[in-house]
Amino acid sequence: MTGRHAAGQPTLVADRVSYRRGGRTVLDEVSVSAYPGEVLAITGPSGSGKSSLLALLAGLEPPDSGTVSRTGPQPDGTVPAGYGLVLQGYGLVSVLSAAENVEVVLQGQGLERNDILDRAEDALAVLGLEDVADHLVEQLSGGQQQRVAIARALVVEPVVLLADELTAELDHDSRLRVLERVFALADRGSTVVICTHDPEVAARCHRQIQLTNGRLTASR
Repeated sequence: MTGRHAAGQPTLVADRVSYRRGGRTVLDEVSVSAYPGEVLAITGPSGSGKSSLLALLAGLEPPDSGTVSRTGPQPDGTVPAGYGLVLQGYGLVSVLSAAENVEVVLQGQGLERNDILDRAEDALAVLGLEDVADHLVEQLSGGQQQRVAIARALVVEPVVLLADELTAELDHDSRLRVLERVFALADRGSTVVICTHDPEVAARCHRQIQLTNGRLTASR
């Protein structure tokens, strides 16, 4: 999948962003753009600033210097409309079932109840979760929780998908299912940005950037 040419105007642009936390510089004048129809991998060792860059791109954190610009609605400390987000820790509601965690993101879209149930059911089935749809989050394995979080992000057919270690907890078959869905999303014109330690996942992406100690050290 490497070598895809990104065309048109970027969906996300980070321009010389720096970010500090606890007196430590986490990102140091990093610039990156992400385009419609591509899957961009952010790579680098633990502590290199990957997750922080993703949070800045999502609008969950402001940079200390530099700018982040996005097409579409501008965020106000929450994920903007049309964005799907998969964070480490997944952010699932523990008192809800797998299906309810997916349904809840559809409830603000003005859909009929039956449409919400059908779309949630389909999203879980695509990721092999139909047998645990009624299970509470705490009854699920780490890999199952991760797939629920992915289903929740994908069910809204996001214009932008931002995902942190998308395949970290997944077995081989689940990883293939997830990557198939992610690349299908990009094929329909969405922008996908993935933080990953997995060299095989990074190699499949259309482009890669690498962070080391908060600095951009490679791009291809």
